[in-house]
Amino acid sequence: MIVESIGRLPYRQYSLIVHEEGENMNCAKHILFAVMVLLVGACSPKIYGTVQLVDANMQPVPAAKDTPQGTVVNMINTTATLEQASHAVSVDAEGKFESLKDKVAPGMYKVEASRIGYMTETQAVEIKKHTRKKIDFKLKKIQEGKRKTIEGSKSDEDKIINPGEVNIQPPTM
Repeated sequence: MIVESIGRLPYRQYSLIVHEEGENMNCAKHILFAVMVLLVGACSPKIYGTVQLVDANMQPVPAAKDTPQGTVVNMINTTATLEQASHAVSVDAEGKFESLKDKVAPGMYKVEASRIGYMTETQAVEIKKHTRKKIDFKLKKIQEGKRKTIEGSKSDEDKIINPGEVNIQPPTM
């Protein structure tokens, strides 16, 4: 529309139109920058990622055999107060997980994914004020012969213990 009318305008009016458009573009750029700064400032720290189940040869376990849904991901802040030290979420059917809003505070985290029948995997990450950290886990299936069992259990399922999944402490006096 401006291009069509330029031929009919004196030079002085044309330069005013160009100048006003330039000011509008600069204004729009400044507003966009301010919005981006506010959005970044509003982002709370977050830990998210995926869990994939793999067999002993590190090949993906078919969904027909087992899915990662229900796998527990613990997020342990090793530098925070006791109230903020731990947060856990479950993995969905697609193998995705995400910390809940305002549950992750800045600090050093030990993030571990565990599932019965699979080796527990742990990763360490540092979370800062606006950090969004993606972590991908590959949980390796424990071979039947290498599982530890408990004598006197009623069924084979009751006997299976995933190493690293159970932490038994002696009673204190």
